[in-house]
Amino acid sequence: MQYLDNIFGYPIPLFLKNIIIGIVALIIGAFVKFIIHKLFLLLSRWWSSIIIKSTIKHLRNPIGLFIPLLFLNFSSSLMVMSAAWRLPLTKTLEIALTVTFALILIRFINVLEDYFYLKYDLNKENNLKERKIRTQLQFVRKFIVSLIILITAAIILLSFESMRKIGAGLLTGVGIGGIIIGFAAQKSLGNLLAGFQIAFTQPIRIDDVLIVEGEWGKVEEITLTYVVVNIWDQRRLILPITYFIEKPFQNWTRVSADLLGTVFLYLDYTIPIEPLRQEMTRLLSSNLLWDKRVNVVQVTDSTKDGSIEVRFLMSASNSSRAFDLRCNIREAMIAFIQTNYPESLPKKRLEFKDKLDGI
Repeated sequence: MQYLDNIFGYPIPLFLKNIIIGIVALIIGAFVKFIIHKLFLLLSRWWSSIIIKSTIKHLRNPIGLFIPLLFLNFSSSLMVMSAAWRLPLTKTLEIALTVTFALILIRFINVLEDYFYLKYDLNKENNLKERKIRTQLQFVRKFIVSLIILITAAIILLSFESMRKIGAGLLTGVGIGGIIIGFAAQKSLGNLLAGFQIAFTQPIRIDDVLIVEGEWGKVEEITLTYVVVNIWDQRRLILPITYFIEKPFQNWTRVSADLLGTVFLYLDYTIPIEPLRQEMTRLLSSNLLWDKRVNVVQVTDSTKDGSIEVRFLMSASNSSRAFDLRCNIREAMIAFIQTNYPESLPKKRLEFKDKLDGI
């Protein structure tokens, strides 16, 4: 057996010296990671920034793994070992560093996402700009993360000599393979292209209010292949992303969140309209849901069954408020008519004619 240096008069075996070098490298790496972590904690106390706090939150663990592995990789050049041991060790360290570095890139994207989410907060009355940017950010983040994962997997596979040989052999059939893959993945590619189109032309955005498939809901998530719509009763409607390119749907917040709400009441011809207008104005003036833009009462139709259609038109700052406002006005106007003009509620008229014989 080969021996190297002595310690306390005893020779150190070669494998033990390699282990000591590796342990010392890991300890130094852990110490460097500890110092960096403490520096960031100190910065977070002096400088209350979302970037610092998010960096600590997302990057602490992957960097805590990457730095010791990096020092261990550097120390491998100081180790004396045969090729049979060195090649597996260096290959394992390369793969571990590649995976850890990819994880750091993904977590760094999460840090940027936290910053932009704080800067473009959706909890605003008029959040059109915020919804635009968040929609683009969500799609771009998922696309970049997928790209990082694919590139990392390719780097790891191509680092093996056998995989490079297989790749070289497959090059001859890449033309036919590309055609086959193109036909097989045309729906996936279509979804991806539709995702790009939605992210940048934005027929829908995060938090948009939609009427789709006869359901009212808000856009909760936009992925590379599908869209999640949060329905008003907390169900989730999952639709392929191409749906919003190929089929019609209603977007109530495309330009702004402001919305008009309507209430229709069917009343008798004897109802006076002017008192309804005055009561409507009084109700809206005392209702915090009204945004003071539109207040209209009109007779919009007369029906064959002997009633008239009265439309109460009002406005609100968003669809949720508009719905609640409509319900409030409908209830209050019905109560007002029941109290003051009960004879003007819808009624059926029957006409009887006496038929006298001989006259």
